[in-house]
Amino acid sequence: MILYTLERPFMRKTYELIDRHVSDESAYLPVGPAAQGCSESIRELEPPAYDVETIDRTIRESQPEVIVRNHRNRLGEYTFDAEYPLVHIRHGASVGRGEIANTVGPEMQAVLDVALAPGERWARRYREAFPDSVRVSTVGIPEADDLVDAPTPHSRSVLYAPTNHKFGQGCYLKTAEAILELFAHTDYELRFRPHPLDRRAEPAKSVTERCRQQIQEIPNIVFDQNSLPSTSLRAADLLISDYSGLVTEWLHTGRPLIQLTDLATTERTVPEIGYTTSITDLELGTIDTLYRHGYPEAVDRRHERFLEAQGIPMDGRAGKRAAQEVRQCTR
Repeated sequence: MILYTLERPFMRKTYELIDRHVSDESAYLPVGPAAQGCSESIRELEPPAYDVETIDRTIRESQPEVIVRNHRNRLGEYTFDAEYPLVHIRHGASVGRGEIANTVGPEMQAVLDVALAPGERWARRYREAFPDSVRVSTVGIPEADDLVDAPTPHSRSVLYAPTNHKFGQGCYLKTAEAILELFAHTDYELRFRPHPLDRRAEPAKSVTERCRQQIQEIPNIVFDQNSLPSTSLRAADLLISDYSGLVTEWLHTGRPLIQLTDLATTERTVPEIGYTTSITDLELGTIDTLYRHGYPEAVDRRHERFLEAQGIPMDGRAGKRAAQEVRQCTR
C-alpha cells in the first residue's frame, strides 16, 4: 500500500494529482486534526489520536510498502520515517523563501530514500546535500498539470493570492486592503484569495475578516472559496502574488504575473519573475497593458531566463512521473 501523510488540508492537492496515476492500493493519513477528512478521492486512515506514538502505531498497523511525505511536521520525532521507504515531494514549490534549505535539512537527510524535485534547480541542490543513498528525480509540479494548455479565460479576471504571513512573510498584510481599493467598482473581476493560514492565524486573520466584510459591498470582487487553488488559477487572466508557491504553478499557464514586493520581512526579496512592483506604484493602467499585451519585452526576456534556470518540466505529466517513482518503491 502507498500511504500519504499530510498536516494541512491544502497539502492534499499534490497527492490527489499523483494518486490519479496510481493503480496500487493507497490511503492518506492526517498527522494533525486539521487535515482530517480533507480528501474525497483518496481513502483516509484516521488515527484515534494525533500524538507521535499513536501515529506510529496507526502506520505500522496499516503495513504500508512506501510512505510519501510533503510536510515537515514532527520530522525527527516519528519512528515511521526510518522504518519504511520514505519519499518526499514538496506541496508546491515557492521560490525565494529558503524552500530548498527546508527540504535538505539534517533530519530529512537521516531518513529519506527518494527526493522528488520540482525542477532541476532543486535537484542539483538535493544531489549536493543528500547522501548517495537518496535517489533524486526531477518530476515537476503535479498540482500544476491541469494548468498546462488550459485556455485563457479572457474574462478580465484577476486573482490576488499572496503567500502566508506567518511562515512566508509575504505581502498580504501590507497589500490586501489596498488591492480591494484599487479594483473596487472597476470592470475587472477580482478574486481575493488569502492563504489558508491567513484565514486562521493572527494578525492576518483580522485583515482577512475586514476584507471579507468590505467585499460584500463591492460587486466586482469575490472572496475566493475554491477548496484548491488550481480552480482559481484556471479561471484567471492575471495573477497578483509575491513569491508564493502558486507562482510556480501559475507559470504553467503562460499568463502574466504581477509580483508585489511589499514583503513583511527585510531579510528576503521577491525574485523577479514577472512584472514586479510595490503596491503604491501599481496602477490600473498597468493591469490594462498586461491584460491586453502581456509583458514588456524586457520582462518577457527575464521571465524566459527564469524558467530556463528553474528547469521545471511543464508538460502536464508531473503527476505521472511522481507516481512512477513512488510505485518503484513498492516493487
